[in-house]
Amino acid sequence: MKLSLEEFQAWKNKKITLLGMSGVGKTHLSSMLREHNWFHYSVDYRIGTRYLDEPIMDLIKQQAMQIPFLRDLMRKDWIYVRNNIKVDDLGPVLSFVGKLGNPELSGVPLEEFRHRQALYRQAEIDAIRDIPVFVRKAQEIYGYPHFINDVAGSLCDLEENGSVELLVRHTLILYIKAADKYEEDELIRRAQKWPKPLYFRPAFLDEQIQAYLQEHQLQYAAQMEPDAFTSWVFPRLFHSRIPRYEAIAEPHGYTVTSRQVNGLRDEQDFLEMVEMAIAAG
Repeated sequence: MKLSLEEFQAWKNKKITLLGMSGVGKTHLSSMLREHNWFHYSVDYRIGTRYLDEPIMDLIKQQAMQIPFLRDLMRKDWIYVRNNIKVDDLGPVLSFVGKLGNPELSGVPLEEFRHRQALYRQAEIDAIRDIPVFVRKAQEIYGYPHFINDVAGSLCDLEENGSVELLVRHTLILYIKAADKYEEDELIRRAQKWPKPLYFRPAFLDEQIQAYLQEHQLQYAAQMEPDAFTSWVFPRLFHSRIPRYEAIAEPHGYTVTSRQVNGLRDEQDFLEMVEMAIAAG
């Protein structure tokens, strides 16, 4: 939603969505605001604990059943396994989505990768649809006056207008962009070193696979080294998303930089930053 400065200042129960690539500071900022009586809704956390929990557990059990000792224990219900995802650690989701490439190098075959991507996309859409319910829960059950939504970095790639429309209808959109090329390069470096689950638009994925195969003189996706392809494709994914974020933020929200976010100390700093963004239009 778009608000005037006066409307924002008078907004009793503030509801804000943080938009941007992984690494720009969304989760860090959300965690800080949680200490100042804001309810933190993480789309990624909801994906892992609600909408991909069963597929994640099925994959884990499938792997465990290949080990005779564990298979015997599991079939007799003597042990159990569970998904222990955390807001700041999406390891189970990352393991489920996997990395495309050679199965002998722990890569995921192309058709299976496409299947998991489709599940991941639908899970993100479903988690976004839950936001109005959690806005109500945050106030009526938990007593939080304000709501901060840490949306997944792939929102701009869902190609499903209903998700953006829902966020615009219920929250103020705040897009956090990299301040300059140095910040962009740093985000890419960190993402390559500490990867998070990635969603690829099908057309983008097909295009990048073909480019990678041609550049490395390979014939099939099953020949790709998974880590190498993921590192190679991420900068391209990063830059492809920038105009898509801007297409959401310009008509529907406001823009700040990662450098501004990194300089925030408390809730008051955050509110002043949002007010400056609103005043700038």
